[in-house]
Amino acid sequence: MVDIAEVTAAPSPDLLTPDNCAVLFVDHQPQMFFGTGSGDRTAIINSTVGLARAARAFDVPVVLSTVAAESFSGPLLPQLAEVFPEQKAVDRTSMNAWEDVNFVEAVKATGREKLVIAGLWTEVCVVLPALSALAQGYEVYVVTDASGGVSPQAHEHAIQRMVQAGAVPVTWVQVLLELQRDWARSDTYEAVTDVVTRHGGAYGLGIVYAHAVIGGHAAG
Repeated sequence: MVDIAEVTAAPSPDLLTPDNCAVLFVDHQPQMFFGTGSGDRTAIINSTVGLARAARAFDVPVVLSTVAAESFSGPLLPQLAEVFPEQKAVDRTSMNAWEDVNFVEAVKATGREKLVIAGLWTEVCVVLPALSALAQGYEVYVVTDASGGVSPQAHEHAIQRMVQAGAVPVTWVQVLLELQRDWARSDTYEAVTDVVTRHGGAYGLGIVYAHAVIGGHAAG
């Protein structure tokens, strides 16, 4: 029941902010993309890079991870590596990143309790660390359009399993705009609209149109 006297213009503590979350990119590698069949792979790449640029724009800590990069799966997606040129991916042998000490230590080093996770495949390399992190008290947000499974069913069933365990499904644009939340925040306004223009599809074209027709500080 709402106590009207206590209602204020304040955000929910459940919202993602640049200060309370970290973004984990798990196994966005060639071999994993080859087997992805749940959606358009070009769209998944676009969403992944959009999410990466969103994290970069707000200086959100990021953990990059690969599995068997030199022996089987290939290097980290080049477009993703390009966003974080100074950062080395944690390479593992385990399918569950949360069973790799170096990966978990990298996550702990961020100091964040809200984990935004994207990866390939959803039903293995996303669901396993997501469930493991939830079991240890983390809040988990799964970026569904920056993740992919071997089939639509595998992807959807994995998302359902994570949601039932307490994870929250989100999209990359949702994460970006939740971090911004107010177009009056000028420090990140230009960076956000640049990300949207590059990766936001029709929404990005809308930003281009608004800038051209309205000019100046055209809100997204």
